[in-house]
Amino acid sequence: MEKTDVLIVGGSAAGIVAATTAKSFYSDKSVMLVRKESQVLIPCGIPYVFGTLECSDQDQVPDAVLSNADVKLKIAEVTAIDPKEKICKISDGTEIGFEKLVLATGSTPIKPAWLKGVDLENVFTIPKDKIYLDHFKASLDGITKVVVVGGGFIGVEMADELCKFGKDVTLVEMMPHVLSLAFDPELAVEAEEVLISRGVKLKTGIGVKEINGDHKVTGVTLNDDEILAADAVILSIGYRPNSTLAEKSGFQINKMGFIRVNEYMRTDNPDIFAIGDCASKTSFITRTEKATMLASTSCAEARIAAMNLYKLSTVRLFGGTISIFCTAIGDLAFGAAGVIENLAKERDFDVLTATFKGIDRHPGTLPDTQKQIVKLIVSKESGIILGGEVIGGKSVGELTNLIGFIIQNRMTVDALLTAQIGTHPLLTAPPTAYPLIKAAEMIAKKRRQ
Repeated sequence: MEKTDVLIVGGSAAGIVAATTAKSFYSDKSVMLVRKESQVLIPCGIPYVFGTLECSDQDQVPDAVLSNADVKLKIAEVTAIDPKEKICKISDGTEIGFEKLVLATGSTPIKPAWLKGVDLENVFTIPKDKIYLDHFKASLDGITKVVVVGGGFIGVEMADELCKFGKDVTLVEMMPHVLSLAFDPELAVEAEEVLISRGVKLKTGIGVKEINGDHKVTGVTLNDDEILAADAVILSIGYRPNSTLAEKSGFQINKMGFIRVNEYMRTDNPDIFAIGDCASKTSFITRTEKATMLASTSCAEARIAAMNLYKLSTVRLFGGTISIFCTAIGDLAFGAAGVIENLAKERDFDVLTATFKGIDRHPGTLPDTQKQIVKLIVSKESGIILGGEVIGGKSVGELTNLIGFIIQNRMTVDALLTAQIGTHPLLTAPPTAYPLIKAAEMIAKKRRQ
């Protein structure tokens, strides 16, 4: 039987960060990562394999990340866990003993059993599986009409990439707008306008009744009986936690199917942790259970779990997911952190909001200057910032991260108004009209009324 001090099961973003952080904080401990895939893709880069990147080989995580950190890599599948004896059983019949175990088993795409036609040829999901994705991409050669079902971030990115490279793409979303879980309607409409301008056809506010065809897909029937012709259908309707191994090994699973963990990412067994898409989530703002699956959140959980493996730290814990999203459609980027206005009101928060429209560089006559729109959602009572939404140029990604920091540290609009910032014409919005601060100023005025 092989033995290791720390065993990580799962080799995507969460597993890699857990392994390297564990070795960094506990250098005297041996660390092993077990994954069943021979090659691992960068999850957020998957849509770009179908357009911007020439092949999936350009989207791989190099194994040198682990070897350089002195983490042992084993390609195998864990089939069972014995928590009491601290043993993992492997598909080849061997066993691995451990002191501490971290489950990072990820998620799998939802393929609804109720939807007729999901098993037809040329109906695809979007897993983190290089072999599947290479086959998927090759199958699109010579295909013209593609229907993407699901208008979340991955669906939007897939639709844009395929359209950019010559496909006739229709995106179907049952919510009133694409990206509805991350943006309020007035900002989601901006994303829709960009998609349409780039050639993507949108069908929003309607679901799919069935996928048509005998052996190979020929189209999609919507709930209003409209039929969309299709040579391929891409299902991007979400993911479910890959918690089967944990459940059959006796770990607590919540009502949403996630492995239940506490703020230190511990399961009900103090020597076993769960992180990433398979681990339970609680909203930082609303404190409700969530199904958010983000690589950035997974990596934060991984760092926290690894740092607490042998010694708990009350200042290194996971206080809940803030749901920090960003994407780009053409030259325009979209970002959001925390709760949107609609969700805040749905959860009975008394909020004030403000939206400021400016530019992301100054003066506006500089080449490639983009508009920058910032919307803030703030508690009326305390002035604490609960959420923010941003549209603009490439700086949106880091500005969204900044809003995430603001939310996590429970900053108020007054704290933001007194914050010092650095600006430069080529890099930031103008100091005289910095959209984030101007939006805070607008809310501060409303609180005085």
